[in-house]
Amino acid sequence: MGSEHAVTSRGLDWHPALDHPALLAPSTAAALRTWAEVEPAVAREVLVAEIDPGLADTATLTEAFGLELDVSCNCVLVSGRRAGEERLAGVVVRATTRADVNNVVRRLLDVRKATFLPVERAVEATGMEYGGITPVGLPEGFRVLIDARVRDGGAALVGSGVRRSKLVLPGELLARLPGVEVVEGLALD
Repeated sequence: MGSEHAVTSRGLDWHPALDHPALLAPSTAAALRTWAEVEPAVAREVLVAEIDPGLADTATLTEAFGLELDVSCNCVLVSGRRAGEERLAGVVVRATTRADVNNVVRRLLDVRKATFLPVERAVEATGMEYGGITPVGLPEGFRVLIDARVRDGGAALVGSGVRRSKLVLPGELLARLPGVEVVEGLALD
């Protein structure tokens, strides 16, 4: 594994993500390359493991590989409208929590109502596969909101943009992804 944050599991083989771009969505690979130019730790601390696409969902992956649920992080896409303008966000929370979409996210987006992006729209808007959507490589126009518990909770297992792999990196490094906003209380228990 080669990194102190790599997730201990049975059957996951972790490698530096930048060395395996075929396991990443094109936007994720591009974002990692750009990020590594300003944050050298990315090259050694962001790891990727190939998985069976059928295991991409959090609960299935956790069970299949004997992972702790609190290591997994979910990235949900949320939208709202204000004065005819659509406002979008990728919201990242630990899998043991859920995003406070109706209060915190709605206020941060400054919209009357915030809703989850429908699957088809999420896939189209991001160029990522459903079940693999990640904050790394979201298109311009998306705010990236990360719960403080993701930053402070050690390793963070997130999507890679495709269902056939997962990324793991320190939560504090993920919080330094360009454009990220760390929010206290973004998640509910």
